[in-house]
Amino acid sequence: MFNRSLQMSLNCPSHLSVSVTRQRNVCKRVLNPVLAMPPSSVILHTDESGEFPESRNSSSSSNASLSSCAGSLLCHPNTVGIMGGGSVDSTLSFVRKLVHWSKENEETCMPFVLCSDPVLNRELLSLERNSSSLCSRNARSQFDHSPIVENLLSKRVFLEKSGAQCIVVPCHISHSWHDEVFKGCSIPSLHMAECVSRELKEAKLKPLEAGSPLRIGVLATDATLKAGFYQEKLQNEGFEVVLPDKATMEHTVIPAIDAINRKDMEGAQNLLRIALQVLLVRAVNTVILASNDMCDLLPRDDPLLKKCIDPMDALAMSTIKWAQQAVKEGT
Repeated sequence: MFNRSLQMSLNCPSHLSVSVTRQRNVCKRVLNPVLAMPPSSVILHTDESGEFPESRNSSSSSNASLSSCAGSLLCHPNTVGIMGGGSVDSTLSFVRKLVHWSKENEETCMPFVLCSDPVLNRELLSLERNSSSLCSRNARSQFDHSPIVENLLSKRVFLEKSGAQCIVVPCHISHSWHDEVFKGCSIPSLHMAECVSRELKEAKLKPLEAGSPLRIGVLATDATLKAGFYQEKLQNEGFEVVLPDKATMEHTVIPAIDAINRKDMEGAQNLLRIALQVLLVRAVNTVILASNDMCDLLPRDDPLLKKCIDPMDALAMSTIKWAQQAVKEGT
């Protein structure tokens, strides 16, 4: 798991891409000619208002082909709903993992509905990358997150109605409101921090120092660390959580994110390496890179990455296991 390569291609054999725009007010169906097989997955992209445009009668035939099960887009027991987050690239990277890894033991990947919203993308990315400007907890508590929560909630309801039997959110910062968004949800959801914590528990790691507890480092943006869900889930599994201290955050982590915003990738890489080394010298078994920017920053062959784990990998594997179990129970 830890050393899986992220270099993979999206060779999913049946993905129907549904593109909708308010200007034309028409649903268009585009099937990749290379993937000429019956559709089992749907990708929906909202318009700039963050809403799903309505379709007119002219698109009824297209809608009929998608709504084959009592108004749902998909009606398989292992259908997964994927709620996109702050980065379209990271969401698609997660999908590639689902497709690639599920096909290692199965002929096809599980059906899924992917919901992507450019409005939500911008809001989450801005919050995650610029959280250091909200320097105090009081300032953060006064920041109104209700529009983001309402947006996430609407996407959850949409995925439920689309036929998803389980929902996953491949976005770190979105998990800040996971409990609130999924309260009363009719279907299960997989929590990324729970998935990676459970995977580490099952790995049966041994402390690097005799007589010491198992220590897991977490490196993330200021917003994700202050949300505290990684710390909570890891502690629930009995791990001691090691976070960057104030000096490391102020002099390496936050400047690294600022360097990414300025497109100074070399500077960001150097700062990230320092932050990782600071955590590793504190006898942590591994470091959770709970940031898409950080996971994608270093070259795949960088030796420091061998001491790191990407929570997206754990979420993808947990999703595949859930889908496989759902098929067994459904049959």
